[in-house]
Amino acid sequence: MSWRIGVDLGGTKIEVAALDEDGREGVSQRVATPHDYDRSVVAIAELVEAVEKEIGERGTVGVGIPGSLSPKTGLVRNANSTWLNGRPLERDLARALRRPIRLMNDANCFALSEATDGAAEGARSVFGVIIGTGVGGGLVVDGRLIDGASGIAGEWGHNPLPWPNASEWPGRACFCGRRGCIETVCSGPGLERDHAHETGRDWSSRTIGEAAERGDTEAEKSLDRYVDRLTRSIATVINLFDPEVVVLGGGVSNLRGLPERVGSSLPDWVFSDHASTRVVRNRHGDSSGVRGAAWLWPPEATPAR
Repeated sequence: MSWRIGVDLGGTKIEVAALDEDGREGVSQRVATPHDYDRSVVAIAELVEAVEKEIGERGTVGVGIPGSLSPKTGLVRNANSTWLNGRPLERDLARALRRPIRLMNDANCFALSEATDGAAEGARSVFGVIIGTGVGGGLVVDGRLIDGASGIAGEWGHNPLPWPNASEWPGRACFCGRRGCIETVCSGPGLERDHAHETGRDWSSRTIGEAAERGDTEAEKSLDRYVDRLTRSIATVINLFDPEVVVLGGGVSNLRGLPERVGSSLPDWVFSDHASTRVVRNRHGDSSGVRGAAWLWPPEATPAR
C-alpha cells in the first residue's frame, strides 16, 4: 500500500484525503457530518471507497476524531461530537473498511502533521496546540506521537490556568466539571467572553483581532490579556516537556502576530535563564488534521492486504 488515507471526522464535516509516499495529496473529498453514529460510519466508509476508486489502489487508513479512545474499554470518550461517545468506532470502521485502521485524537493528528512535513519539520520534539472552539494539544518526539498510558498526553486544556491573578480566580466553570481550566480562557469562545464581559461587545475573536490592528484600545486590552494567559499556559508545558517547537493551530492561531507575541513573552514565565522554544504558526492550516491522520501509518507499519 503506497497510499496513506487520512480521515478527519469533525463536528461539521468529514474530510478524506490520500497522500502518496512523498506526502503529496492525490485526491480529497468531504461531506457534511451526519450527527448520527451509524450514518457517520457509513459516510466514512463511502468516502474512503470513493477516494480509493480515484487513485486506483487500496491504502492504509488513519482517522482523527474530536475525542479519544479509552485504553480500558476501546470506546470513544470526551468527544464534543457526543454521538460518538461510548461507541466502538475503531472496531466498527475496521469492519466497514475490511482492514485495520488507526484512530487518534484530532489534536494529536495536527501535531503529527506539523512535525512530519509542516511548520515543525526536522524538530525532534514538538508540542502541537489547537486553539479554536476548544483547546487541545499533542506531543511528538522523533516523529512519533506520545499518546501516554491513559491516552491523554498533551491534553493541557483541562489543567488550571497557571499563576492566576485575583480577577481570574477561581475561574469560569468548565464542561469537564471543574473551574478555571485553560480551555475556558484560551479558546476562541474564552477570548470572546472576556471581551464581552469587559466591553459589552459580543464580538468574534477575528473581529477583536481586526479591531486591535486598527488601534481599538479595548480590543488591544482584550488581546493583551489573551496573549498573557496563553503564554502562561504554554510556559507550563515547556517547563514539563521543553519542546524545540510549539506549533499553533485552530482558528485563533490566525490572529496576526500571535506566535511572535507568545514567543517573546515566554522568558517571563519559563523556568530557565532563556527560552529556546520556537513558537510558530502551522503550515498546513485546515488540512493538518486529515494529513496527520494519514501519517498515523508510518512506512514500516504497512498492514497486510
